Amino acid sequence: MIKKDSVVSLSYILKNENGEELDRFESATPLAYMHGHGQIVPGLENVLEGLAIGDKKEVIVTPQEGYGEVQPQLKMKVSRDKFPADRKIEPGMQFSSKMEDGREIPFTVQAIEGDDVLLDGNHPLAGETLHFSVEVVEVRPATAEELQHGHVHGAGGHHH
Repeated sequence: MIKKDSVVSLSYILKNENGEELDRFESATPLAYMHGHGQIVPGLENVLEGLAIGDKKEVIVTPQEGYGEVQPQLKMKVSRDKFPADRKIEPGMQFSSKMEDGREIPFTVQAIEGDDVLLDGNHPLAGETLHFSVEVVEVRPATAEELQHGHVHGAGGHHH
């Protein structure tokens, strides 16, 4: 049964409000995470509590319980000369920037307009209502090492 500090392996299909598939993990190569450690969106993690191997669930996650609402202040126009001159900048590129509050935010280059680079620091799924079709593939207690490191080791998880 899924509870805090369980290592959970899930197969799922993720779709948006329009029914377009956004992501998929098959049961042969499931997503592994440590339950209760904020490694998946809260709206999904909360409803998985108490489920067992073989359980299936349809879950709708609001933006507030998913990747948040779109934050307009994370969309910005930056002069091209703020980037290294020898670096080619293209739409889709990602980089991190330290914000005034100390947080590292990943930004994606949306477009280049003349001498300006349009950036977006919102998660690509911010503002989206997410529709998950989930099946619990495996549940086991986390090892002491996994708990110490804060992530899953082995199949579907982190490898050292």
